[in-house]
Amino acid sequence: MAFLTIPNIRLAGLAAIVPKRREHNSDYSWISKKERESIIKKIGVETRRIADKGVTTADLCVAATEKLLHHLKWERSEIELLVFVSQSHDYLVPTTACIIQDRLGLSTSCIAFDIGMGCSGFLYGLSLVGSMIQSGSIKKALLMAGDISTLTTTYRDKSTYPLFGDAGSITALEYDTTASTMEFNLQTDGAGYKALIIQDGGARNVMSRKSFDIKKISKGVHRSRLHLELDGIEVFNFSLREVIPNVKRLLKHTGKTMDDIDYLVFHQANRLINETLRKMLKVDPANVPYSLREYGNTSSASIPLTMVTQLRDQLTTKKVKLLLSAFGVGLSWGSVLLETDSVICPEVMEY
Repeated sequence: MAFLTIPNIRLAGLAAIVPKRREHNSDYSWISKKERESIIKKIGVETRRIADKGVTTADLCVAATEKLLHHLKWERSEIELLVFVSQSHDYLVPTTACIIQDRLGLSTSCIAFDIGMGCSGFLYGLSLVGSMIQSGSIKKALLMAGDISTLTTTYRDKSTYPLFGDAGSITALEYDTTASTMEFNLQTDGAGYKALIIQDGGARNVMSRKSFDIKKISKGVHRSRLHLELDGIEVFNFSLREVIPNVKRLLKHTGKTMDDIDYLVFHQANRLINETLRKMLKVDPANVPYSLREYGNTSSASIPLTMVTQLRDQLTTKKVKLLLSAFGVGLSWGSVLLETDSVICPEVMEY
């Protein structure tokens, strides 16, 4: 197992941001009213936020970071590491984090790079940033996570369009010898890469005219090879097969039980998956917050967005013991145990 123990890292600040434009799944006219109601009940998503044309994940994250830095009162010259977790970069080349470093006016001594991950990206980013800070050579760092997922879905695909929303997040981390230890259990199974995939546009299948052709896959599912393909059954089976053992192994490794945890925060995959996992872990619904209903599945931003929108009062006023669990595209999954203490956390922002 890929267990990581990372001491001396304090989660100093957290912010989330969504586009102003709201879309209601009850208005999704591609399918019948009866089917709309069935899908909404199954996935648990009533509304989603959709970015305007030309707005990128970087735009969202930069706006959120500007506000969070104001609240933290951090000097930009102090920030020595910037990590941008996303699957919707500004350009194929260069790295988006480099562009963001300049937009934020950070020092040229700041390390900046991207991580091209989705659902589990926030946890992987957290583990990597934490590991780099741990030695004490880096004192303050920024972790951005988010996606404009709606760029990869099409109105004519009922399997993805009603599920995904756009969002960004920023997490400020700093070296602190008094901070509680973060404990990770991270895993990967690339054999399942086709469960969530965009076929064309990369180096394996270079974009061509045929890439844009919309084809009927099944009833209500029409898409091109540039749109996201989601194998719902495979993702469901993977989640139930791997997530629970991953969480239980982490708890056993750390000598903890679910009774030691204040809140269990899942990646917001869909309600059917998340509720099944919650019941299998026998956790009270009051201790498992959701942002799905208002925002949908927001990829790597889903955990920080859920924390900001559902746990802000707790995070800002006291110590909170959290178990975070993320899973999806890759296939990649993991969990982390951490304790926060009086986090600077402004209300969710709109862009």
